[in-house]
Amino acid sequence: MSAAAPAALTVAMAQFNPLVGDIAGNTRRILELARQAQTELGAGVVVFPELALCGYPPEDLLLRPEFVSHCEAALAELATAAAHGPALVIGHPQRGLGGLYNAASFLAGGRALGVYAKQLLPNYGVFDEKRYFVPGSGPGVVEHLGTRFGLTVCEDIWQPGPVAQAAQAGAELILNLNASPWHRAKAGERLTILHARVHEAGVPIVYV
Repeated sequence: MSAAAPAALTVAMAQFNPLVGDIAGNTRRILELARQAQTELGAGVVVFPELALCGYPPEDLLLRPEFVSHCEAALAELATAAAHGPALVIGHPQRGLGGLYNAASFLAGGRALGVYAKQLLPNYGVFDEKRYFVPGSGPGVVEHLGTRFGLTVCEDIWQPGPVAQAAQAGAELILNLNASPWHRAKAGERLTILHARVHEAGVPIVYV
């Protein structure tokens, strides 16, 4: 039997500064922020930034198998915590058959309800994601407490395609996990892009 949908669902954006390589410290901070969001806001879902578990950009740390294994163990710890608290949407590296993915997991009820792999990998300026990751190939839509969430990661929202794809797959609310660098006038650029994606897909976006 599934849990009854609440009259209103609060989605909290947990924007914090993960430290690259400090998986244990980042995990503790995620749990602290989740408790705070639940206590102070009554949040049912808490969304964290891109690669929040390991920090962004982890770069050559991703080439160490033990580093990715530590991320997997921490993700399992967070899934267990999500059995007794709000759902957690976590950015993390994910091993798969094709290679390593820049992923987002929707954790609730003690497990991952869905895992999404970032489709658009930036390789310009400060970004070098194609050195470490392989792209995902489809939408990630998760239903929780009566709402269908579409998962996207950073660059997926800066170009047409993935957001509309998630909406076409049934998403009612898009969650976008980000770790994009700041520069002067960046806030205005982000708003312009978000307006374009909302117009393209016809659904609201939570941008973290």
